[in-house]
Amino acid sequence: MAAYKRYRKEDSVSYSLGITLTFELLKFKTEYVNRVFVHSAMKQGDTLDKLLKLCKDSGIEVVYADKIFNVLSQKDNCYVIGEFRKFESGLDKDSSHIVLVNPSNAGNMGTIMRSALGFGMNRMAIIRPAVDAFDPKVVRASMGAIFSTEFVYFDSFDEYMKKYGDRELYPFMLDAKIKLHDVKPQGKFSLIFGNEATGLPHEFSKIGKSVIIPHSDRIDSLNLPIAASIAMYEATKADF
Repeated sequence: MAAYKRYRKEDSVSYSLGITLTFELLKFKTEYVNRVFVHSAMKQGDTLDKLLKLCKDSGIEVVYADKIFNVLSQKDNCYVIGEFRKFESGLDKDSSHIVLVNPSNAGNMGTIMRSALGFGMNRMAIIRPAVDAFDPKVVRASMGAIFSTEFVYFDSFDEYMKKYGDRELYPFMLDAKIKLHDVKPQGKFSLIFGNEATGLPHEFSKIGKSVIIPHSDRIDSLNLPIAASIAMYEATKADF
């Protein structure tokens, strides 16, 4: 009997937990799928038939095994898991980017990926130290958007700048003077956000044009996924 282990960052594979995420995986990253696990409690019907056909057509092994669900999933209603090899991405230098500096929360990163895909900004630079984008918690929070997202890790913001610095830069900071609704990006740009707890370091105020999202004084700040989503909407609304 196979011995299944919890996901680790060092592993060469990750997992899509749930049938919706696994459909997204099969649709957009078919070539990286190793196998698909199906729980014995998965109901027979059109959805399962569709899944099995997709796997058969792509030559992907289907494994009926309940134990892996106990190891990987904390949810009672997860009956399908996709196992996939971690894939490398690149960033289109001619497109706009969202830059996350030291993000630490898996759910936040996944949520931002989903919003970014929705606003056509699915190209993400991630500055270390940072959460692992292949953590199944990120995959789940992204609702599969990770499979349509270009993302690259950098050891420092300077490393990102050396390769992609030829663009408009908008770091989001609480002490910024420029309000978001006054920003009118021209051409390619990067929206830059800091860590959930500490935000961007002060030196980012000297980079590009620092921006603030105005709100009432009833709150101290917006959480990272909401701030990033508002910024991406405002920056791309003319495109929709």
